[in-house]
Formats: sequence, structure tokens, C-alpha cells
Amino acid sequence: MPEEKIGKIKHFFSKISVAVIELTDGDLNVGDTIHIKGATTDFTQKVESMQIEHEKLEEAKKGQAIGMKVDEVVRENDEVFKITK
Repeated sequence: MPEEKIGKIKHFFSKISVAVIELTDGDLNVGDTIHIKGATTDFTQKVESMQIEHEKLEEAKKGQAIGMKVDEVVRENDEVFKITK
């Protein structure tokens, strides 16, 4: 599947399974499918919801840092890719 790099993991809150994703290279929308890849991380998931400072958003732009619930453990500096159709 074609994919484009959109950012990286800045922080992971393990108790609530929430990742902070810094969007360095692209935008992200609710409904997109992302691929998170790192040294020991490699999974895809659909973006169900995302937040900035506890405010829900439908889309996030390059340069923002968003929080979103993730299905698996992620680590700082794991890369985040958006799967393009």
C-alpha cells in the first residue's frame, strides 16, 4: 500500500494508551488509516478520533501535535505514515 510520512511519536501515555503525534510532514483526518513503524513497532490502525488540549478535532495540520488512542504500545520517535489510496 502506498503511504506518506506525516510525523513521529513524541510521547506515549501507557496507562491510557494515548500517543502524542507531532505532524512534521503532512495532515491527518479522522477516518484516515495510519501505519506506525519503529524498531519494535509495526502496525496499522484507523484514526477514530484525535484531540489537541482535550478538544476533539476532525482534521489536524502539519506543525500541530495531536493526541490519539492507539491499539498497541508505541515509542518515542516511531515514525507515523498515512496510507494513501
